[in-house]
Amino acid sequence: MRVLAIGAGGVGTSAAMIAARRDFFETWVVSDYDAARAQAVVDRLGDSRFVAARVDASSVQAVADLCREHAITHVLNVVDPRYVVSIFEGAFLAGADYLDTAMSLSRPHPVHPYAEVGVKLGDEQFAQDETWKAAGRLALCGMGVEPGLADVFARYAADHLFSDIDEIGIRDGANLVVDGYDFAPSFSIWTTIEECLNPPVIWEKDRGWFTTPPFSRRRRSPSLRSSTFPRASARSRSSTSSMRKCSSCRAGSTASE
Repeated sequence: MRVLAIGAGGVGTSAAMIAARRDFFETWVVSDYDAARAQAVVDRLGDSRFVAARVDASSVQAVADLCREHAITHVLNVVDPRYVVSIFEGAFLAGADYLDTAMSLSRPHPVHPYAEVGVKLGDEQFAQDETWKAAGRLALCGMGVEPGLADVFARYAADHLFSDIDEIGIRDGANLVVDGYDFAPSFSIWTTIEECLNPPVIWEKDRGWFTTPPFSRRRRSPSLRSSTFPRASARSRSSTSSMRKCSSCRAGSTASE
């Protein structure tokens, strides 16, 4: 496996440091618009499998060219989501498989943002599903925390911990403190702003996709202490008591599995 990681910020650096402790890949290209930033990550690791490169993530052709230069088999997109589409298309153009932590951006409905859905998160990528399938390529989209890791937890719970699941809900929060800063998001500030400003997007079986004004629906959160879990399968019954909460939201894979 030859990996091109695009983005040498907090997430890209963390990914490289974790990968350095693994042996599943042959080459890991750390790339960024700022070549010095990418080189600093490589120098910090001191591992010959890692090399640095400069890339313009807004250019489909630049991404494809860098993939070909290093015979890349897999592209890891860990840069600002504004560049998701160009990196996604560049990976496909070069014949590489793909994974990102943030999908193509959403856009509210231009006339009725609190009633009708505009462009949903990931729509531009999911629209390419058949194209990626036909080429035999795999793209895992939205594999951050949620969507992403939360979906893995939910799938594992459904397959191994419970015989039935009535509902899986997200409860997201953190107590991260960065000394010297009153406000310091741990990822893209633009993503943080978008998540705060966008209207909620809701799907219901009988209604499909729709939106509402923020905080317009009360959500009851039953205490898990007083809840009873469905009967677990025989092979995993002893595991259910250790599961306190599971989260999931929309994510998915594009192309063949």
